[in-house]
Amino acid sequence: MKTLIYDGEYFNVKDTLECGQIFRYEKLSDGSYAVFSRDKYARLVTEEDVVRVFTDDVDYFRHFLDLDTNYAQKVQRISAISPLMKQACDCGKGIHILNQDLTEMIISFIISANNNIKRIQLIIRRLCDALGEDTPYGKAFPTVEKMAQAPLSLYTSIGAGYRDVYLKETAQRLVNYDLSRLTQADTASARKELLSFKGVGPKVADCILLFGLRRGDVFPVDTWLKKVYHAYFEQGHKDSEISTFFCNLFGQDAGLCQQYLFYFQRK
Repeated sequence: MKTLIYDGEYFNVKDTLECGQIFRYEKLSDGSYAVFSRDKYARLVTEEDVVRVFTDDVDYFRHFLDLDTNYAQKVQRISAISPLMKQACDCGKGIHILNQDLTEMIISFIISANNNIKRIQLIIRRLCDALGEDTPYGKAFPTVEKMAQAPLSLYTSIGAGYRDVYLKETAQRLVNYDLSRLTQADTASARKELLSFKGVGPKVADCILLFGLRRGDVFPVDTWLKKVYHAYFEQGHKDSEISTFFCNLFGQDAGLCQQYLFYFQRK
């Protein structure tokens, strides 16, 4: 394996992986983390003030972990918004928004709907075990072709519940789907397109936009972010209006602010 070395001041492995944006990771017995994306693998080790990334796919994981972005600059800009955002940045300044595979994000966040992280991870692991190709480090995320060919009973057997039909139908649609309809669309058009997929509601669409399409002008809202709004930003909005409120407030930094506030509230 080759090694990437990165300054740990603005990259915290635990905070980045455990903030709800990725599900295919594992904390190992030595405190390091194994990370899987598509058919690729990396092990992330934190040593004092640096992070070491061990992988056969250096360029892939440099991009995946967003190591070329200046997060110090982002933290400085967001910290200046208000004392609360300064606190949130101090709490989560090591979080990176990952550059994840779009297809994997569509499938993963359909599974995430009305679910908890441990169960999401379990279902995705079972999906990979059932349909993924073998790699030296475990099973790859399955191709949409393999998923489309699988019987509905497979999705029921891995514990997908009512999402089994959504996964089957989405995989079938993605086989001949041109992803540029999402990647080249503006955020509003991409959201509208995502909402046409079975099993994709507003929150899931925003998660895919942020974590699969890197759209900074979205703000996924879950129970934690509703608590943040009512505790610190209350202005009488309905729950369905909270995301738009935060997007208007934070603009292109909305997605990263969401991660900082999410982590701040959970801690």
